[in-house]
Amino acid sequence: MDSTQRSQNPARDEAAGAARHSGRGKLFYLFAALVAVGVVLAFLIFSSLNRMNRQVAQLTHETQRLEGRLSEVERESQNAAKQASEAAESAQAAAAQRDQAEQARAASENAAETARQQTQTAQQRAAAAEQKAEEYRKQRQAELARLQRVLGQITETRRTAMGLIMTLGSESVRFDFDKSEIKPGYRETLSRIAGVLSTLKGYSIYVYGYTDDIGTQEYNLKLSERRAEAVRDYLVKAGLDPEIISTKGFGKADPRVPGDSPEVRAKNRRVEIGIVDSTLHVAGQVLPPH
Repeated sequence: MDSTQRSQNPARDEAAGAARHSGRGKLFYLFAALVAVGVVLAFLIFSSLNRMNRQVAQLTHETQRLEGRLSEVERESQNAAKQASEAAESAQAAAAQRDQAEQARAASENAAETARQQTQTAQQRAAAAEQKAEEYRKQRQAELARLQRVLGQITETRRTAMGLIMTLGSESVRFDFDKSEIKPGYRETLSRIAGVLSTLKGYSIYVYGYTDDIGTQEYNLKLSERRAEAVRDYLVKAGLDPEIISTKGFGKADPRVPGDSPEVRAKNRRVEIGIVDSTLHVAGQVLPPH
């Protein structure tokens, strides 16, 4: 029966077929359009993803660059902090050195002022001492001059750089040949000399013995020593302090008068008495007569 119906409405069946065909075409186009839209969307999405990937890569690179720069900044900051710390330590050390230098300068100034004052005081003392010494020298010179005049009336007396020298020659104390005894006739001369010397203060007395040129040097040295000791002993007996008197024999050295006549030899047999300011005396030594 169905086949009979289809054959009775062929136009309607054709129209229905055309309608179905037309519906399928629309679906195809619609599907194609959807596919096209999907392709476009996929392209757009892909393009967007690529752009985003590039941006992400760029951002990653920028982030890495910034991180590197940040690391550099951190290192620079650490270096700056270290330098600042070192600078602070240097500043503290410099301040300490400055304080020490200031203290040293103040101490140096104080020391310099103290030294200046001490120098000034020492100069004043030295000037005062020099003035006193000059006054003392003048007094001693005046005393030696007076002493020379007094002793010159007794025996030959001359000035030397050290003081005075009295020569007890044949006119005042004559020694016989090869003898050291003081004859009674000459003792008065020694007593007068002892009287003058006993008034002295601050002087040392040296007695030097001499012989003529006859005999050996060794023998004459001993003979001259005996003559000097004989005069010393007489002066001590006359009241002089033995602690201030020293003796020495020079033998036939340094003759007073050159020659070998009996008169010349008599003059060379002598004793000399040196009077020296004790401030010029060298402890433990016998000063030479000249």
